[in-house]
Amino acid sequence: MDKKEGYVIFTPIINTISIVIGSLIGIFIKKGVPKNIQNILFYAVGLSTIGLSLTMILKTNNFLIVLSSLAIGGIIGELINIEGKLKKIGDTIKEGDFSTGFVTSSLLFLVGPLTIIGSITAGLTNDGSLIYMKSLLDGISSIVLSSIYGLGVLLSGFSVLVIQGLLVIFSSKLSFLTTPDYLNDLIAAGGVMVLGIGLKILEIKDTRVGNFLPALLICPLLVFLVNLF
Repeated sequence: MDKKEGYVIFTPIINTISIVIGSLIGIFIKKGVPKNIQNILFYAVGLSTIGLSLTMILKTNNFLIVLSSLAIGGIIGELINIEGKLKKIGDTIKEGDFSTGFVTSSLLFLVGPLTIIGSITAGLTNDGSLIYMKSLLDGISSIVLSSIYGLGVLLSGFSVLVIQGLLVIFSSKLSFLTTPDYLNDLIAAGGVMVLGIGLKILEIKDTRVGNFLPALLICPLLVFLVNLF
């Protein structure tokens, strides 16, 4: 392992640190932010999340794959009750917005081309520049999100550490995800989930987005099966 490769392995840790630092800043300043400013930040995050989701959904190659992924993944998530388990963790910590903050920030930090392409590029080519850029963006986003949702955003950094770390480590086996066939539908499936987050943030509809998380595993599998025929 050369020195450059050694540094690249630490990119998920750097990304996690940026989220933790940003979250601590957001939690700290929350107490000094007037209610009307908190509300306008709340709306800004919700509306921006919906806008981001639309750009992601438009990347789809085959919306039937996206729909099927969400349907199958949603059923699995309901049977496992992912959202309920997250809420139970939040109740244990006695942080009212824990589960919303955790799911919202985890998805926003993990569902997107920068996460997939950046992690795989880092693992395959030892170039961590995309993850460094993502770390900066996530750090800024975590300040805003944690000022609204609190501790759940901070702990989402560890989901980034685990999932992004696995992507970097096993990148040689996952390089197929960077091809348009797989990447576009995966991003679109994530985009629909992010749309659900936007609706939840704005208190329009509680879509139990956490229960759709298995769809991110189902989507590449369906693309593979469709490409066989």
